[in-house]
Amino acid sequence: MNKTRFLMLIAVLIFMLCGRVYAQQNQITTTSPDKNLIISVRLKDVGEKKGMLVYSAEYKGKPVVLESELGLTGSLNWTENFTIKDVLTSSKDTTWHAIYGERSIYRNHYNESLIVLNQPGNEGMLELVVRAYNEGIAFRYFFPEKPAGGTYLRITKESTGFTFSEGTKAWVTGTAQGAYSLQPLKAWPTEYERPLTLELKDGLYASLAEAEMVDYSRTKFSLDANKPNTVKCAMYESVDLFTPFSTPWRVIMVAERPGQLVENNFIMLNLNPPCKIDKTDWIKPGKIMREITLSAKGSKELVDFAVKRNLKYIHFDAGWYGNEYVVGSDATKVSVDPRRNPNSDLDLQEVIRYAKEKGIGVFLYVNQRALYKQLDEILPLYKQWGVAGIKFGFVEVGSHHWTTWLHEAVKKCAKYGLMVDIHDEYRPTGFSRTYPNLLTQEGIRGNEEMPPATNSTVQPFTRFLAGPADHTICYYQQRGLKPGQNIPDSRYINTTSGHQMALAVVFYSPLQFLYWYDKPSDVQDEPELEFFDQVPVVWDDTKVLNGKIGEYISVARRSGEEWFIGSVTNTDARSMKLSLDFLPAGKKFEASIYSDDATVNTRTKVGIRRIPVDSKTVLDLKLNASGGQAIHIVSL
Repeated sequence: MNKTRFLMLIAVLIFMLCGRVYAQQNQITTTSPDKNLIISVRLKDVGEKKGMLVYSAEYKGKPVVLESELGLTGSLNWTENFTIKDVLTSSKDTTWHAIYGERSIYRNHYNESLIVLNQPGNEGMLELVVRAYNEGIAFRYFFPEKPAGGTYLRITKESTGFTFSEGTKAWVTGTAQGAYSLQPLKAWPTEYERPLTLELKDGLYASLAEAEMVDYSRTKFSLDANKPNTVKCAMYESVDLFTPFSTPWRVIMVAERPGQLVENNFIMLNLNPPCKIDKTDWIKPGKIMREITLSAKGSKELVDFAVKRNLKYIHFDAGWYGNEYVVGSDATKVSVDPRRNPNSDLDLQEVIRYAKEKGIGVFLYVNQRALYKQLDEILPLYKQWGVAGIKFGFVEVGSHHWTTWLHEAVKKCAKYGLMVDIHDEYRPTGFSRTYPNLLTQEGIRGNEEMPPATNSTVQPFTRFLAGPADHTICYYQQRGLKPGQNIPDSRYINTTSGHQMALAVVFYSPLQFLYWYDKPSDVQDEPELEFFDQVPVVWDDTKVLNGKIGEYISVARRSGEEWFIGSVTNTDARSMKLSLDFLPAGKKFEASIYSDDATVNTRTKVGIRRIPVDSKTVLDLKLNASGGQAIHIVSL
């Protein structure tokens, strides 16, 4: 053998050793690029059950998930009698530029193990894909296509579990629009929503999530009645599929501080395929306001208001095509629900023409009843009208059928150049990376629920880990809190104006509704509205400066060379320090600070002060109970 062939053979052997771990190895370990996170998968015999697949995870040597079960049940029993046929390892480190986001550039960096499993008579039918990112770990089940072709399978149950140390607590809500509470892993009365954020015993934080849930049945989380401190995946219903097929990703985010979870939520996007829309220049995020008069005069006044206040869109909500709940209502025609406006003279196409002339786009609300019946008819029609986007209303979620239908509907909207906002119980799993015309979604306890201020200090660490949310920011709605009062009133917005203003930064949504319960005549040109005029909806960078779940949070976001900061507190007043050390050293800036101020002679009681700042500045924040503060920093 000559020297060249010998070196080539050595190179091949090194590649095989680096990229493949054979079945003789009983434990497969996958480590994050920064070496902090480790997930270990192995086979175990438990009583009469042989060859069970189990895993555990740790962070910097601290346990995160204790030994927990893996597997599925359905056409076959994919929970035991496994042997490991092969393990293929790989790594990826790339960046991708987002059309919009909480950052302009995302890094997709992970190590992966593809574990090929065998069962007697089912060789190579199931594979387990495991990834370790610096932001968290993820895994999913994959059924490859056999050489003879695809196979029909049914999945009825997922055995995936997450066992935690005694003392772990979880922030839980039973519905996507429900209130959160902190509960131990004991005696849960129902299944709870994802993401499920946990406070671990040793000071770490974790969050269980679901990514790329596009053609499957939704999963929530329940407690395992047979194993203490164990959370299990609870499928909405069975799933019928043909191979090749992958289940959604099961995600475990891990952090040393709660704000780190927020900063790392892009793991959800990275677990989805890249954008599949060829031309995306028509996808334009922006601020939007609802048209509530459903009249010719009111809608044109709103267009003019949008121009004045630097909004990009107006939105016609329910009622423009009749009663949304009536099957016979026709979303191809303007027929205003008399309960909304009995004397409406709305000419929608004239409003769209007028708006487009002024540089303003129009979104239309359509209930799923009409979408299901008329989708293929209304999409080319709305494109002809010049509509910018659709808000899907009262969508069905959970089942395999409706999950698939909904994502196919978003794809169809992309074909006709229509952006989408999905409302009600739909929660994102990163699909906006693949189809970024899906700008935002509800799936959150927003201002329509009149939540107390504490809601704003829980949502960033829970719901917003999944992706953007349409929270419907308010400003002039009558307040439920009176001076000296700290008890929420469910009939009113229960936060200060400063709190609502700060939410434009704290809560991320590339389609950000402002002035939700207002109309242009309600606005009295208060000086602080300059902040709403100037705040963007997409960002180049995001940092969580401080935060404690259920108590307070401060978020700083950068657009170009400008920074915007939002700070909110719960129902308690508080003082705290805020360092601006994230600013470039050696440069001078001016900060415009918008704070609740009872001495200001306006009904909103928000004052403005402007001060010079730099990277050495530490601000003293004093937040009223249920209050907040917004800051805009520009370079001098």
